[in-house]
Amino acid sequence: MGKVTGFMEFERIEEGYKPVPERVKHYKEFVIGLDDQQAKVQAARCMDCGTPFCNSGCPVNNVIPDFNDLVYQQDWKDAFTVLDSTNNFPEYTGRICPAPCEAACTLNYNADPVGIKSIEHAIADRAWENGWVQPRIPRIKTGKKVAVVGSGPAGLAAAQQLARAGHDVTLFEKNDRLGGLLRYGIPDFKMEKHLIDRRVEQMKAEGVTVRTGVMVGELPKDSKVTNWAKETISPRQLQEQFDAVVLTGGAEQSRDLPVPGRDLDGVHFAMEFLPQQNKVNAGDKVKNQIRADGKHVIVIGGGDTGSDCVGTSNRHGAKSVIQFELMPMPPEEENKALTWPYWPYKLRTSSSHEEGVTREFAIATKEFIGEKGKLTGLKTVHVEMKDGKFVEIAGTEKEYKADLVLLAMGFVSPVQTILEGFGVDKDARGNAKATTDFHGGYATNVPKVFAAGDMRRGQSLVVWAIREGRQAARAVDEFLMGFSDLPR
Repeated sequence: MGKVTGFMEFERIEEGYKPVPERVKHYKEFVIGLDDQQAKVQAARCMDCGTPFCNSGCPVNNVIPDFNDLVYQQDWKDAFTVLDSTNNFPEYTGRICPAPCEAACTLNYNADPVGIKSIEHAIADRAWENGWVQPRIPRIKTGKKVAVVGSGPAGLAAAQQLARAGHDVTLFEKNDRLGGLLRYGIPDFKMEKHLIDRRVEQMKAEGVTVRTGVMVGELPKDSKVTNWAKETISPRQLQEQFDAVVLTGGAEQSRDLPVPGRDLDGVHFAMEFLPQQNKVNAGDKVKNQIRADGKHVIVIGGGDTGSDCVGTSNRHGAKSVIQFELMPMPPEEENKALTWPYWPYKLRTSSSHEEGVTREFAIATKEFIGEKGKLTGLKTVHVEMKDGKFVEIAGTEKEYKADLVLLAMGFVSPVQTILEGFGVDKDARGNAKATTDFHGGYATNVPKVFAAGDMRRGQSLVVWAIREGRQAARAVDEFLMGFSDLPR
């Protein structure tokens, strides 16, 4: 597992970033990955720890000590073989995963963890550069037809695994290009979209049929969910035409903020703002694009989506950017004795934050204010938690100037009309109800209809979506064939 004494000899090496003044002028990736020697040194830090908690900390159960050892030996091809055995898209997770594996690293208990994510990034990029990523065309076709609805990471993983099992897979996407929130949620400066395009070409070679611009079911008339479909197919049609249907759409219903003034021009969901810029980056024209140029921008929500809005607003040329978070400011360092090997609660500063933002914590928005129907500002108050509820702190009311407010407070559920169109039972949070049992998992109450990813578990990480897509594919394969050789 790397060099036996490496964890005592070498320090953690972070991936580098291009300078802020340079990178905010474009939407390209700006991370400087590890070179071969840096990756070798980082992999050398992997300990012979007996119980590698990193494996279980990783939702797809990457075999991390093994590929670390192979990178230390500079056997990049075999390192990719190990990584590819558990993760369909390591070039995605190596860029945008928050790396729960590193939080679980044994070395992280009292030192800096191994840079697992940076090593994964290095392995995946070298695999593509050297032509090691090739289509896996099934030797035998089963004649079974499977529809996968939604082409985010769960749908892509499920479709690829099912095609490799020999099934005829059709992947449906309501928007004009595949990728789901990978395509139209995550900014290009975090993950360029040619990474999706080349995977799609691999999947087509493996037998996946792609149908974009097709809406399966219906959205509510007042829905703000991105939808560039030119064709609609009913759930019943899919159930009649396919032997199995896998619902892998996202949890696209954004959490709203129903306070006075919400209908003012200038208050938008983050997922109205971000997809438009990605579409422009792809070379398309967007009518009435929401822009932050020269505006005072306030982003409400302190998570990754809010951070993405900060980075995009700065690239637009915003006059100022402020980010609100309802929760109190987390500690800068976690108490590792209490949290390890679990994901810690601590202050996280993203590359977008470093590009320019004022962060306000424990703050709630009471009202949007405006003139002649246009947003001019908002009223806030600081809050504290008492008896499990947020309580306003007297005397902390304040008005902020704002020309653009972006609501990035997370997502509450999948679009309900989609699930209702299939007749799928929902859990208490409005997600598709299905278990993850080894046998019969991911199956809904509707015969031959399965659900995975955010559609089933709610808003989550890309790496969890990949895991669920892979496991759902195995469940569908077992349902169709009576057994399955696909990995779980």
